[in-house]
Amino acid sequence: MMELLLESQEVIGEGQSLRCRYLIMVGEKRIGDFSCEAYGVKIVNEATGESAEFPDLTVSAARIDELMDLLVRNGVTPAGLADVIADWL
Repeated sequence: MMELLLESQEVIGEGQSLRCRYLIMVGEKRIGDFSCEAYGVKIVNEATGESAEFPDLTVSAARIDELMDLLVRNGVTPAGLADVIADWL
């Protein structure tokens, strides 16, 4: 699995600020007799190393771009990623 750094930004909320890295995960997924690229997301808290990841969410580059835009724009942290993914799916 390859990880591509999309952005690193300061996230401010609930009386604290932290710096998060937003990464796109690129892997391979078998669908029947075919293989294709599959995309996922990972968020890392740079200060603590806490991370959350969801590989193989979609095979659509456009959909993963939309999700990453949502995550970065809203300053989602590793702790909130599972809830956002559940709503997004």
